[in-house]
Amino acid sequence: MQSTTLPTTPAGQLWTGRIMSGIIVAFLIFDGGIKLAPLAIVTETMQQLGYSGSQELARGLGLMTLVIALLYALPRTSVLGAILLTGLLGGAMATHLRVGSPLFSHLLFGLYLGLLAWGGLYLRDPRLRRLIPVRLGA
Repeated sequence: MQSTTLPTTPAGQLWTGRIMSGIIVAFLIFDGGIKLAPLAIVTETMQQLGYSGSQELARGLGLMTLVIALLYALPRTSVLGAILLTGLLGGAMATHLRVGSPLFSHLLFGLYLGLLAWGGLYLRDPRLRRLIPVRLGA
């Protein structure tokens, strides 16, 4: 009978992953919060990006962002949260591509966040490392 225990995560790797994930959660809480308010800068920016800029739409996006942040932050649902976050970031990147936003500061910002989110999760979750092992060499 095989053992189903997961290998332990070294403390430095675990804390690096937690810090990376914490940065993502903090960003999502901030982003969701300003959309819930919704601040004028949010609705103005939405209009510049080709959306209606309505307060209802902003609040809906804010609520969705906060739910994704919660799912990502909780260990039991963190992979689901990362998957949903990837979809959210993909939509943001598509929007910036459509309106011709600057490449490195706007369009690829979603990629940076996605790499940070998945990297943090990979470092802190042995289940994910077992599912997607990194094989260096042969």
